[in-house]
Parts: sequence; C-alpha cells; structure tokens
Amino acid sequence: MPRSPLPPREGISASSLRAPGGQETHRKANLAVPDSIGRWLSGEFPTAAEAELRSLLTVGDMRDVEGTPVAWDDSVIPGGFYFFHRPVPAEARIPFEIGIVFEDDELLIVDKPHFLASTPNGRFVRECVVTRARIDFDQPDLVAIHRLDRITAGLLILSKRPETRGRYQRLFQERKVAKTYRALAPLASADIELPLIRQSRLIKPRGGRQVLEVAGEPNAISRIRLLRELAPASARQSDGHGREPVPTVGEYELEPMTGKTHQLRVHMNALGVPILGDPVYPVDLSPDPYDFSSPLQLLAASIGFDDPLTGLERRFESALSLGETY
Repeated sequence: MPRSPLPPREGISASSLRAPGGQETHRKANLAVPDSIGRWLSGEFPTAAEAELRSLLTVGDMRDVEGTPVAWDDSVIPGGFYFFHRPVPAEARIPFEIGIVFEDDELLIVDKPHFLASTPNGRFVRECVVTRARIDFDQPDLVAIHRLDRITAGLLILSKRPETRGRYQRLFQERKVAKTYRALAPLASADIELPLIRQSRLIKPRGGRQVLEVAGEPNAISRIRLLRELAPASARQSDGHGREPVPTVGEYELEPMTGKTHQLRVHMNALGVPILGDPVYPVDLSPDPYDFSSPLQLLAASIGFDDPLTGLERRFESALSLGETY
C-alpha cells in the first residue's frame, strides 16, 4: 500500500480505503466502479447516514494517493487508494508512563509498561505506545517495528524514519534479533529438567483468545532456563485472580527463537508453570482491561542486534523489574 499523504492527527494514522476496479489484483478488482465518490462510500458503509459519509471528506480530510482533496461528486479512480481520518472517541487513560531507554536519529527504544498496548488495536487507539509517543515526543513518523502483548512490559523499538524503517523491520523478519525475557512462575516439578528447549505447533482458533498447542510440525521454539528460586516470603499467597495459592516462585529466563503470538506464555503453561498474573492461561478469565491489580509477570528484558546501517552491535536492557506486587 502506498504511503498516506495525510500526516497523523492527534498521533493517529489516517485510515485507508481502496476503490473497486483497476488493473492490479486485489479483492475488489472485479467489482463495478461507482460513478461518484458519494455512491462508492454509500456502498462501503451502507448503515451510515449521508452526513456521516460527507464528514469523511470534510472533517476527515479525504484525499487520493497524490494528496488531492476529494469531493462528493468526484469520479472514483478505479483501484485507487484513498486516505482519511476517522473519528476516534476518547479513551480512559492507562495510568502508566512510557520510559525512554535509548534514542538516536533512527530509533526510539522505550520501556512499555504493563497494560499499555504497543500499537492501535481494537478498543485502544489513543491509549497505546505509538499514539502516545507521537504526541508526547512530537515525532509523528514513529512506528513500532515489532510488538509486545498489551499486558507484557519491557523493551519496544520504534522507528523514526520511513526511509530506513524497512531495514530494521527485516531484522525481525529474518530472526536476526536476540530477545531475552524474564518471568516469575511457580517452580517446575522435579521431573522437568531445566534448561530446556520447548518446541511445539501453535494455532489460534478463530474467535478465541487462547493459543493452543496441537500435533504437527513445530512452528514455535523457546529456550527456558531457571535463574533462581525466590524466597517463599517474596511470593504472594495468591496469583491475583482468586485461584489457588501459588507454590514457591522461580525467576526464569525465556528466549523466544520464533515469534508466535503468546508463545512464551503458552510454553510455560504447557510445562505446568503458568506465568504469574496471566489472565488467559491456564484459564481465560476475560479480565476487565482496566483492572491493573495483577500485572503479568513477564518482562522483555533485553534486545540485541547488529545495526543494519552501521554494522555495530547493539544491545539494550530494560530499566523495569518484576515482582513489585509479588
């Protein structure tokens, strides 16, 4: 998709919509091209009132890919991309702040707190790292080049410049980034020999939040090591969700060698040591996203890579720690 001619508004990127028709292959290429922008939008959003659709052109500042403003009676460019700002409602603030770990001309590396999403997603558009950082640091081109789960804390890398962003993104695509996590979880049983490498096939059923281990060729690999056993006095007598008391806690080092959704959480749960504070494994508790009482005890603690622009080795450490509530 071409780059939007519209800059972010209040830290939120413009939305895009592609018209039917055109010479390129896309899912609406075979549909008839409406005779005006107004008729096209009415077909795209059949339940919206005309006044709402017209506001996409005015308040939303709809433009074509060349940045030319669009009028209601204009002809539709077959297969063309159009960009506009959708209305975004206010969101209750997540009461935790972003910490800056490192910054240069290319990258901004931050410590993402628990409960703050990495990128706009579902109900959180304003309350995410990218939107906040664009506003707080006056850097509208910031984009996260990888993601952390909303309830996971730790290091997140943001790219400043579109011109070099792809080179940093390829590091993750080609698995050239070393990531280390820390986690608090019950001590593994004596029959589990640590350290170990957990390999399994993970799938996420449609409509569910839990990722499942299934039979088949492994697509997820994690290295798991116990760092230390915490004194019983430092472990809570509850996991924070009203379930059974937890046994003595261990601090684990986790290295994802692949990047599947919930991979570390699923692998730890499969070993019988679900990460403390996890609201989804082993049981999905459907928690209120504004319940901050029991943070997931998982931290993206370090990240390292060879810089694709300079060739220099880079390694960063989170300033956050686990266990404040345990």
